[in-house]
Amino acid sequence: MKAIADAAQAALFLFLVTLVPAMASADTITLYAAGSLKAALTDVAKAYEAASGNKVEMKFGPSGLLKDEIAGGARADVFASANMEHPKALHDAGKSAAVVLFARNRLCALVKPGLPVDSAGILTRMLDANVKLGISTPKADPSGDYAIDVFRKADALKPGAQAALESKALQLTGAKDSATPPAGRTAYGWHVAEGRADIFLTYCTNALAAQKENPGQQIVALPEALAVGADYGMTVMNGASPAARAFADFTMAAPGQAILIGYGFARGTK
Repeated sequence: MKAIADAAQAALFLFLVTLVPAMASADTITLYAAGSLKAALTDVAKAYEAASGNKVEMKFGPSGLLKDEIAGGARADVFASANMEHPKALHDAGKSAAVVLFARNRLCALVKPGLPVDSAGILTRMLDANVKLGISTPKADPSGDYAIDVFRKADALKPGAQAALESKALQLTGAKDSATPPAGRTAYGWHVAEGRADIFLTYCTNALAAQKENPGQQIVALPEALAVGADYGMTVMNGASPAARAFADFTMAAPGQAILIGYGFARGTK
C-alpha cells in the first residue's frame, strides 16, 4: 500500500504540473457515481480538490437509477457508472461526451461465517434450497445485471440453474425502496450479518469492504466458468465546465488510477 501511496504522490505532482490549469476562481463539479465507487471516488475527489482548488459535490447510488435521474433532467456534470451501458445511453441521447472505460471490477461471493464453501462448490451452494442468496436489483443496479449473467453461465454448467437461481435470488439492494444500512455499514455485509442472505453476489471491492467490517465473513472467488467482470464507464455531460473535464482527466490519469487500484479496482486505462 505504501508503494501505491508513493506512486500516487509522485503522479499527483506531475498532474499538477501538466494537467490542472490555473483557475481564477473555484468551480463546483457535480458528480453522480455508482455506490460501489463511494470510498474510492471520495478520495479521488479530495485529491482533485487539493490539486485544483475546485469543489466536487457527490451523489452515489445505483447506476441505473442515477442514469434515469440525469435523463430526467437532474443536474450532473460527470457520471461514473458501474457499467458502460448507462453512460452510453446518455451519450447516444445527445446528453454527454463519449464514454471512457476508467476502472474494472468483478463479481465475488460474500459468504456468511461458518458456511463451508469454495470456488468449486459455490454453484451447488447457491442452488441449495436452504441457502439464502442475495443479489442487487437488475436494471436499477448493474450489480444485479451481472448476477443474472452469472446465472446464465450457471445454466451452461447445469441446465435449469438459471431459472432456479433467478427464482430464489433475493433482490436486497439497488432499488428505490431497498433497506438502508446503518451509518458506516456496507449494505452487503449488513444483510449477511443480519441473516437476510447467506451468500451475496456483489462486487469484489464491496466484499472486501464488508469483510473489513465483519471479519468472519468469507470472500469466495467465482470459478472461471461463472466469472463475470464489470467495466466502469465515465462521461462528462454536455455544458459541463472545463473543471468537470479536468476532474474526469484526473480520474483517468495516474493519480486517480492509483487511488482506485488501492481500493481493489483494476486499471481502466490501457
